Amino acid sequence: MEKRTILAFVLSFVVLIGWSLLFAPKEAERPPQNEPAAESALSAPAETQAVDPAAPQPVAPSAGPQPPADPGGQIAQKEVVIETPLYRAVMTNVGPTFKSFKLKRYRETNSPESPWIELLRHMSGAGDFTGVQFGDQALSLDQNLAFEAGVDSLTLTEGGGPQEVVFERRTPEGLVHRQVYRFSAGSYAVDVESEVRNEGTAPVTGAFKAGLTAVPPKEKKGYYSYVGLVLYQDRSLEEVKLEDPSEQKQFNGRINWLAYEDDYFMRALLPPEPLTEGRVQAEMLANGWLQGVYVPSAVTVGAGQAVSAKYGLYLGPRDLGSLKEVGRDLDRVVDFGWTDIIAKPLLHLLRFFNQYIHNYGFSIILLTILVKILFWPLTHKSYKSMKEMQKLQPRLAKIREKYKDNKEMMNREMMGLYKTYKVNPMSGCLPMIIQIPVFFALFRILGSAIELRHAPFLLWIDDLSAPDRLFQFPFDIPLMAPPSGIPVLTLLMGASMFIQQKMTPTPGDPAQAKIMMFLPLIFTFMFINFPSGLVLYWLVNNVLSIGQQYRIQKKPA
Repeated sequence: MEKRTILAFVLSFVVLIGWSLLFAPKEAERPPQNEPAAESALSAPAETQAVDPAAPQPVAPSAGPQPPADPGGQIAQKEVVIETPLYRAVMTNVGPTFKSFKLKRYRETNSPESPWIELLRHMSGAGDFTGVQFGDQALSLDQNLAFEAGVDSLTLTEGGGPQEVVFERRTPEGLVHRQVYRFSAGSYAVDVESEVRNEGTAPVTGAFKAGLTAVPPKEKKGYYSYVGLVLYQDRSLEEVKLEDPSEQKQFNGRINWLAYEDDYFMRALLPPEPLTEGRVQAEMLANGWLQGVYVPSAVTVGAGQAVSAKYGLYLGPRDLGSLKEVGRDLDRVVDFGWTDIIAKPLLHLLRFFNQYIHNYGFSIILLTILVKILFWPLTHKSYKSMKEMQKLQPRLAKIREKYKDNKEMMNREMMGLYKTYKVNPMSGCLPMIIQIPVFFALFRILGSAIELRHAPFLLWIDDLSAPDRLFQFPFDIPLMAPPSGIPVLTLLMGASMFIQQKMTPTPGDPAQAKIMMFLPLIFTFMFINFPSGLVLYWLVNNVLSIGQQYRIQKKPA
């Protein structure tokens, strides 16, 4: 029975790790993007119909007159550059929307010369949009509305107050739409106030709708990180998975926020507070883009009246600290699946340690020591049981020989012997089993936590979220994720596991002994492509276990 149990455990662990390594979910290939009719840096999605400048927008039968379309051709295209310590943004008065949003504290690679991460890139044939508009309750956005921009640029410095960019649009019917984007030097959050003032003679009905559009990458980079649209509704996180062009999903009710996230970064739209009943349509457009549009209840603006709505935008890293400052449960976007209950406290601990150590590698070592201390009594008892198990090997061998033709009697006699001497036959696996949840939690953290992206440790290990490679080779090695090189930390981990295995009392069952001796080789092979931070955790844990085993074995019985 013990042989089957251990074999089942080993195979289960191998399957779980192997699946994570070889069959981690990837983004489906996107259909080729449609080329826009006009080669313009401000081109709208391919399926968005061009708006006749002179034509009014459709009128709902019972909603009253609707806001007219932009007269067009009268407002020149203009860009506004916003510089803050955290990012450099470029806005356009057409939309209005962001053309570019570069994060100054994050680079494409860990090279100091690498370009900044460009969270939004608005270009011909592909782009990202985010905006707030006033119009009918159709679940779509018009990217062709032109506004007057109040300034050409903004520069925010550390310690300075918020600054604003004001966009304004007037129609011949007397409708004035004013949008104010408020930026802060120390935050990735942007406040957007959209106001409609009716200077005409007839009431106008419309909704302050908002949305975002994103172009997903062809492939994911993280093992488990989710890439796509996500929303938070009724205190529940909903991943909106869209796989086919023109596929749509709708959500109704009190929605805290709508976001698009990738491996480490995100952009989020926060509807006005207090939360009101609204609806969200999430859709994969025909060209492969993902779009989410939030539409609240309609409002009527009477002659001489003004109505406004305040939205929030977040464009930045999926950093717990930054998200917590925004509020509205935006930090719930950092989700580690079934390991969340363990992973979140571990991440908070790592962040706490790093405030003083300023090195996530040493923070991982300190966390490993803390986990080892926590489980010390359990592993100590396990190792003592293993030592007692070793003393029973001669008696177990006699039982196997005596009842070799009667498996049922053999198991009964062996279990009786274990019971008499209070020995647990599974003691050899227990130390490994109890650390598996921590292992998977760290696996998720290291694969998607922005805090560990490009975090250096020592010497050649300059990114704890990537595999360790020393002396990178100019050629690829089969089954080794590029770049190929010598996985020094992984080899040390395998060696430590082999030493630990040699110190463990040999099981009486030869088949079980062979399985256990193959474990270091299996784990070394699997860990080659794992994040170096995870390998560091396993290596330090093995070294501490070796010390604990040595202490127990040298202690007189």
